[in-house]
Amino acid sequence: MSGFVDHAQVCARGGSGGAGSVSFRREAHVPRGGPDGGDGGDGGSVWLVADSNVASLLAFRDHPHRTAPSGVHGQGKKRHGAKGADLEVVVPEGTQVFDLDGALLADLVHAGDRFLAAQGGQGGRGNARFLSNRRRAPSFAEQGEPGEERWLHLELKLLADVALVGFPNVGKSTLIARMSAARPKIADYPFTTLEPNLGVVRLDDRVEYVVADIPGLIEGASDGRGLGHTFLRHVERARVLCVLVDLSPTAPHSPDEQHRILLAELGAYRPELLDRPRIVVGSKADLVAGPADAGTGDADRARVDAGGPPASVAAVDATISAVTGRGVAELAGRLGVLVAEARAREQQTEGFAVHRPAAEGVRVERDISGVLVVRGRPALRAVALSDLSDPQALAYAQHRLERLGLHKELARAGAREGELVRIGAFEFEYAPDA
Repeated sequence: MSGFVDHAQVCARGGSGGAGSVSFRREAHVPRGGPDGGDGGDGGSVWLVADSNVASLLAFRDHPHRTAPSGVHGQGKKRHGAKGADLEVVVPEGTQVFDLDGALLADLVHAGDRFLAAQGGQGGRGNARFLSNRRRAPSFAEQGEPGEERWLHLELKLLADVALVGFPNVGKSTLIARMSAARPKIADYPFTTLEPNLGVVRLDDRVEYVVADIPGLIEGASDGRGLGHTFLRHVERARVLCVLVDLSPTAPHSPDEQHRILLAELGAYRPELLDRPRIVVGSKADLVAGPADAGTGDADRARVDAGGPPASVAAVDATISAVTGRGVAELAGRLGVLVAEARAREQQTEGFAVHRPAAEGVRVERDISGVLVVRGRPALRAVALSDLSDPQALAYAQHRLERLGLHKELARAGAREGELVRIGAFEFEYAPDA
């Protein structure tokens, strides 16, 4: 079973806030002690954090749920509950976060980039917070707010300077093993590589770059054939493309035809990929047929032996043999130059783009049964009191809702006298003059 997972779903749930306490001072010689209920602690939030030590999304495949601790309830003597600790969930660099509708929420490109996946609920205020000249002995407190819960889709796009692109069994894994310390699975059959491999190429103490061995593409990959979109997306972030074509007589297509098909598939998937710097390399130069073989001649053999492309091939810029090592060092140097030029052209920006919805207000919707339902965290929090049957608590809730403009929203929604209005678990009949 493959240990590499590049897309997954996660259910992030913030911790609930602790409830505020209803308490009054009870001391000797103080017959009417004031309220001293403490506040509940806020629930912890769930954060997605990019980490360079994580290679895939495997941790979410069988265990998608991530829940932060809840806050502690408040107590008497103004003892406030402890806050729930935030939960940091590590993901690989290059992880994109989407909602289930496909909207991009964050792109965690670099180590340390963070995204708030689920916010913890606010802790409720204790009755000591509601003391006023009009309320000398408030007998209610706020309940803790439930933590946010939502499903997110995670998608990993590998971060690499160079992407090796080619048909199955063209020699990409052998090349990356020769150029770097990576040790991918290598065998002489198609689709040996079932997951991308990364290797670091060091030219000297100052120059290094990352090469990604992208699993083999076939004609129709942009439409999902073969491994299709599963691995094409890993090409998107590469600064330079190294297109490998098979020069051996057993190749399924001629080198020029391989080149045409590969570029057509890249362009069909993402047209902008064709604008990336690229080098076309003929692989398996050690297997180029000699003059006695059909379809070849002395010119091809001589040009390949000299490190150049066969005379009969128009698309190839250089030739290599990853098995013998011939031409690999030169190729590594040429790729290093292209990577350096691409890095110099990039405009460096700090941080990363995060798309968040606007702050939620109060709105009124009519459900299928005709009930007017009030949406929005401020409204839900206004009625999240410990005892709404208490006249003081009810008066306070009405005041909060009035300040939120609920009366105007109900009128705008066409509310009629006597209609049922629901805010969370709290229901009342609408009275325009109330």
